[in-house]
Amino acid sequence: MIKEFREHRSYRKYGDRPVEEEVLRDILSAGTRASTCGNMQLYSMVVTRTPEVKQELLPCHFGQPMVTQAPVVITFCADTHRFAAWCRQRGAEPGYDNFMWFVNGVVDAMLAAENVATQAEAHGLGVCFLGTTLYTADRIIEVLHLPEGVVPVTTVVMGYPDGEVPLTDRLPLEAVVHEERYREYTPESIDRFWAEKEALPETQRLLEENGLPNLARIFTERRYTAADGVTFSKALLAVLEKQRFWNH
Repeated sequence: MIKEFREHRSYRKYGDRPVEEEVLRDILSAGTRASTCGNMQLYSMVVTRTPEVKQELLPCHFGQPMVTQAPVVITFCADTHRFAAWCRQRGAEPGYDNFMWFVNGVVDAMLAAENVATQAEAHGLGVCFLGTTLYTADRIIEVLHLPEGVVPVTTVVMGYPDGEVPLTDRLPLEAVVHEERYREYTPESIDRFWAEKEALPETQRLLEENGLPNLARIFTERRYTAADGVTFSKALLAVLEKQRFWNH
């Protein structure tokens, strides 16, 4: 299993072969065995396979072709709605309409998503996590008819890969592991940890295409700008208020 984890890749192109029903069920069942806050399972998985709904989701993910090409699209949601309904039906008044329980739901949903992705890879499928989900949560809520207490937090597309893709680079282990207590980074360690990534041919190509002197400037000025962060933050806070996770 360690070998499979180390060989994880993000696939963005898929063949026409559908994911077999029994395989998909096994993958989803693996998601339900993930660790969860208080054994409450504060998440839901919305499985999309029809071309019509995938087409509606496409603009929510910035038009990435894999959304409609992949046989299966799974939207993972933080969900206190189901648990609260059970509480009320048993005469117990829930208090889960606040930010803390949104965070608990996010953790639960992400743990389930990782289990699903890992089990899918064990079946020979390729997967890709879509970071666009939180950016357009309000639109996804409308497409998937999500009620109060439910917010989409990540999306996984999966299918049988159309060709192979290389491993993505990662920082060295010592860059992300701290022994006993957090170790502050020095200028020297920052240079050392990013040296391999900055020297990659792909990085050099990006620098030429963007006309920028280093990779950090590409992240801050092209990929994830401060202005975009503020805009998406405001949109997400509005979603949390609408879905009853942000009472202030």
